[in-house]
Amino acid sequence: MEMPHAPTLVPAPIGRDPAPPESNLGWLLAQASHALATELTAALEEFSVTPRSHCVLTAALTGEHTQKQLADAIGVDKTTMVVTLDALEEAGLAERVPSKADRRARVIRVTPAGRRLVAKCERVVARIQADVLASLPARQREPFLDALSGLVFGRLSRPTPCGGQVRRRS
Repeated sequence: MEMPHAPTLVPAPIGRDPAPPESNLGWLLAQASHALATELTAALEEFSVTPRSHCVLTAALTGEHTQKQLADAIGVDKTTMVVTLDALEEAGLAERVPSKADRRARVIRVTPAGRRLVAKCERVVARIQADVLASLPARQREPFLDALSGLVFGRLSRPTPCGGQVRRRS
């Protein structure tokens, strides 16, 4: 399927008003991400879990993964992963266990309580995602997800090295 071309975003010349936020890709993506993360955070509070914790549990259910592999897969730094896993372990939702393939390595295993929680949270997350997408005209939903996936797994799949540290919002 051929993707429609997005309008070219051009910075305003010096001395002119800046481009409006609705033409700033970074601002648009950040706003959408923040609004969705906030809505998910509020909805998942009922289960005493954060969107990040839910994401870690969901990723851990896909196979035998080390802490570092999970951090890389979901895009969080190792300190954030340690803190998140500590909280999940304390809540009895996940545990660090020796790997079957390499007894020196520790992998993350989701406990039965963690599996039950993921199932409950998945229903909430699916409902919110469907509701958000329903705010778009039906004909725009699939192309929107295709385009966003194209960016996330294509041009924006790896952060550009830079001197400063860029913090993720969620």
